[in-house]
Amino acid sequence: MAPGERIKCLLQIQQGGNSPQKYNGMVDCAKQLYAEGGMRSIYKGAFATLLRDVPASGMYFLTYEYIQRALAPKAGEKKDASIGLLGTIFAGGMAGIANWAIGMPADVLKSRLQTAPEGTYPNGIRDVFRELMRREGPLALYKGVTPVMLRAFPANAACFIGVEIFMKFLNVVAPGL
Repeated sequence: MAPGERIKCLLQIQQGGNSPQKYNGMVDCAKQLYAEGGMRSIYKGAFATLLRDVPASGMYFLTYEYIQRALAPKAGEKKDASIGLLGTIFAGGMAGIANWAIGMPADVLKSRLQTAPEGTYPNGIRDVFRELMRREGPLALYKGVTPVMLRAFPANAACFIGVEIFMKFLNVVAPGL
């Protein structure tokens, strides 16, 4: 994830500025990063990416499974396909919300670290956190949360609908897998 995240963040921040674009796409960005600082530059922010992804992904799947089990028909109840679909939509959407509720602060720190000029944060994410708290305060850890949350529910609901459909397909095509 780290190289892709670093490249994505750098390409995103160059879109809004008045200065000329430094990178002409993903491959050019990776080549320039490598030329400037080797593999270390390409992987800048890898630890910060792990700090975001590990707890956020854990919360993601925990939330999905918990809600799916809570909504599942109890023993002896008739299974209803429409309730199953609505349950998947709700569980998937809430899993996305839970993922970003946990992952947003680390994502803000990671993005700032990955887009900062070399040498800005010699102690990595700790320096980013200290500076962010000093300059902007704790609410800065949730900058951009509104569009992220607006996207989280429908995107993850759709994702889990796809997962559930594919799982049903696999059970029909290759039962026992």
